[in-house]
Amino acid sequence: MDKLKQRWGIESNFQLIIIFIVFAITGSASVYVAKPFLVWIGMNKASFPEVWWGQWMYWLLRILLIFPIYQVLLLVFGWLFGQFTFFWGFEKKMLSRMGINYFREDES
Repeated sequence: MDKLKQRWGIESNFQLIIIFIVFAITGSASVYVAKPFLVWIGMNKASFPEVWWGQWMYWLLRILLIFPIYQVLLLVFGWLFGQFTFFWGFEKKMLSRMGINYFREDES
């Protein structure tokens, strides 16, 4: 755990536990929120055709929707648990690794 604390720049075990709790809650919440969101926009399971690829398309759309929901909820839950600074830095690093450098500070 010391390597992880050093890598993330965390001072205490309590802060590490809070971060793990935020990751757990965010993962569960993003999966839970994706289904009602799809229903809200009119894309429930019944909207897809009854052919073999219809259900595949539904699940693919749901999984693709989970990713942005997860990113937003990670910041929200991080803020609620008092760890917004850590999760904002985590998000910026993850987005820059995906090639989205919009939120990255100027390093010069």
